[in-house]
Amino acid sequence: MRPPLLERYIAYDTLTHVTKIERGFEAQLGVERFKVEVITPGVVRLKISQGGVFEETPTHSLTIDPLSAPVPKFELSSGPVTTLTTTELKVSVTLSPFSVSVHRADGSAVFETYENNAYSTLNDAWVMRRKLGKNDPIYGLGEKSGSHNRRGREFTLWNTDVLNPTATGEFVSALESDDPRSDQTSVEFDPYYISIPFFYHQDAQSSKISGSFIDNSYRGYYDFSEDGSYLIHFAGGEYTEYVFAGPSMWQVLDGYTWLTGRMALPPIWALGYHHCRWQPYAQQDVEDLVAKHRALELPLDTFWIDIDYMNGYRVFTWDKARYPDPEALMASLKSQGVRTITIVDPGVKYDPGYEVFDDGMAKDVFAKTETGNVYIGQVWPGNTAFPDFTKSSARAWWGDLNAKWVQSGLAGIWNDMNEPATGEIDPTPMRFNDAKYPHARYHNEYAMLMAMGTTDGLREAMPNLRTFVLSRAGSPGIQRYAANWLGDNMSRWDHLWLAAPMGSGLGISGQPFVGADIGGFGDDCNEELLIRWMQFGNLTPFARNHNMAGRVDQYPWSFGEEALGIIRSAINLRYRLMPYIYSAFVKASATGVPIQRPLVFDYQDDEQVRDIDDEYMFGESLLVAPIYEPGARSREVYLPAGTWVNFFTREVYEGGKSHKVAAPIEHIPVFVKAGAAITMWPEVPQSTDGYRPETLDVLVFSGFGVTEVIEDDGLTFDNRRITTKISVTPSGVEIEAEGETFDGFVRTGYNVIDAFTGETKHVAL
Repeated sequence: MRPPLLERYIAYDTLTHVTKIERGFEAQLGVERFKVEVITPGVVRLKISQGGVFEETPTHSLTIDPLSAPVPKFELSSGPVTTLTTTELKVSVTLSPFSVSVHRADGSAVFETYENNAYSTLNDAWVMRRKLGKNDPIYGLGEKSGSHNRRGREFTLWNTDVLNPTATGEFVSALESDDPRSDQTSVEFDPYYISIPFFYHQDAQSSKISGSFIDNSYRGYYDFSEDGSYLIHFAGGEYTEYVFAGPSMWQVLDGYTWLTGRMALPPIWALGYHHCRWQPYAQQDVEDLVAKHRALELPLDTFWIDIDYMNGYRVFTWDKARYPDPEALMASLKSQGVRTITIVDPGVKYDPGYEVFDDGMAKDVFAKTETGNVYIGQVWPGNTAFPDFTKSSARAWWGDLNAKWVQSGLAGIWNDMNEPATGEIDPTPMRFNDAKYPHARYHNEYAMLMAMGTTDGLREAMPNLRTFVLSRAGSPGIQRYAANWLGDNMSRWDHLWLAAPMGSGLGISGQPFVGADIGGFGDDCNEELLIRWMQFGNLTPFARNHNMAGRVDQYPWSFGEEALGIIRSAINLRYRLMPYIYSAFVKASATGVPIQRPLVFDYQDDEQVRDIDDEYMFGESLLVAPIYEPGARSREVYLPAGTWVNFFTREVYEGGKSHKVAAPIEHIPVFVKAGAAITMWPEVPQSTDGYRPETLDVLVFSGFGVTEVIEDDGLTFDNRRITTKISVTPSGVEIEAEGETFDGFVRTGYNVIDAFTGETKHVAL
């Protein structure tokens, strides 16, 4: 939603008193200060003070001190245009009228101010404009609807409970009724649950990519809808921007995740198949559903329990009528290889006599209003208080509650309603840090701070085990503490499509552990939609079937034997691919490289992939092309340069062009890069729990390529690990393994299988 009165903003147009500092230079900009600092040779930080004061840590986004690294070599040249030059970029600042441009060492633009609109402000809000080439694509910004190329649209960064009409009202009412964004269930609606002010700008002519990260948690607005320029606006807070020269997308993402952190490696069971439903299950219902998965030979690693397990929706309680012995339930599920996770909302029922509420009041950990009273919002239990997660004491208190909660047998925590969602009550009176700061400052960070407290508590309770937290909302850095699902989607074909660009967009925005509710949360699913969503969802980082009460059942068996068989095959494929998937997770945790990503990440120089958002790479070797229309039994698939092989039929395709590919109901199109070695489990276990095969299948697709397979115990922080390098050439396959074996390691070798002939050769470890 476009901010009003932009024409009233006051331009800061003259820079004076340029002074060299340790990492760059500082100058006077009207009543404020402007600063340019070199972080690395390819990354610079730009800052403008507020009230004449710089804030070194304006948010909780960063996981490192960017100024702690050695100062890179740079040169400074003063004059009407002051320049700072490193080996990779040059920052040029025109003193009057004030403008800023950043170029790479080869002269190509990273960004340039548009018509001297470098910085204008009004009552602590600020705005800037920059040049935008005619056909330049824009990517990133985290969880956004629509196409993964953000060009031609505008976006608001404000964590929003999308299906709550009170939360979305201001955005819907500002639009004409024929605007698709006026319907919050539309695949164009904006804003969404997660706000990440980080984007990529690709030069359409050279294909080079630069990046921008605004370290600011206030409401943001990005407008890429105009020709010639784009606009960035924040409603408050200091202007602090990290500029990444690239020129590749992976270099930009590497720099961004170096600053904001990378995903903690999750336990392997979190990569399995999950079942969830908002349904008033009782203890026996849960037992029966898990037993049915087992009886039907459907792999299952985790059972999720939604809000109805609580006593009157009071967090950290059980409804003893429904769950008379939850510890016994969780122990029973664990004996079958199934973990249990419950939902935990931030809203604490305002209920004197309720232990959690009373303790929170006594410890003074709840958010307050301007007068110092406890803020009251509305969530499931009615009137609710909200922990003030900006306070370390509140995070520690919350972490301790979660630690005690999981000690009963839970494997992880599900954080919902953490935008924060306050129902029909206005959230803005909720203030933070003992009412010192307005709601607007920390609204977008609330979920990340909640996840921080939750994860710290789980790590204290289970210091030797990897934790798993799932969050609906988030901000930069959320990947350090939690996975994200895509929120309350609908059982519709267009929402199945939306999950592909939205998941990929989060992947290139630093959050690799994402996935949509398989089958859709709202509305009624049908047989074909569930089949196609299962085939797609089991080839995404997070695979969970979830829907709401009162809707058509969408269990794997809900639509008969034929559908069940196809769905079982889709889940089985995920488990066969577990070594490949797990290796992608290990690499993501180490480097930030996303697991699910748009084709442009791997094929940046191919201009044909810039607007493709109905395909994606799943790991480095699999290209997935889901089916998004009922009745479709074929589709057009664009394959980038190289040779590609249909995973199911073994047909060979030439890359650099589109092909019409069969898509029978039994599977969706999946392609493998020639030269890849896809490592698989030799059989399908019913869960990852305790499964340690003596051999791995290595499915080889002839060509040239090198694949790494990474194995560890999958559960702990033990650093022992085996890394296997598989080199494929037309003349054969070479396998080299190095590292240290870990507890439970029993493997003796690999079954190397020629994907075309089926010829198998055993290679000892």
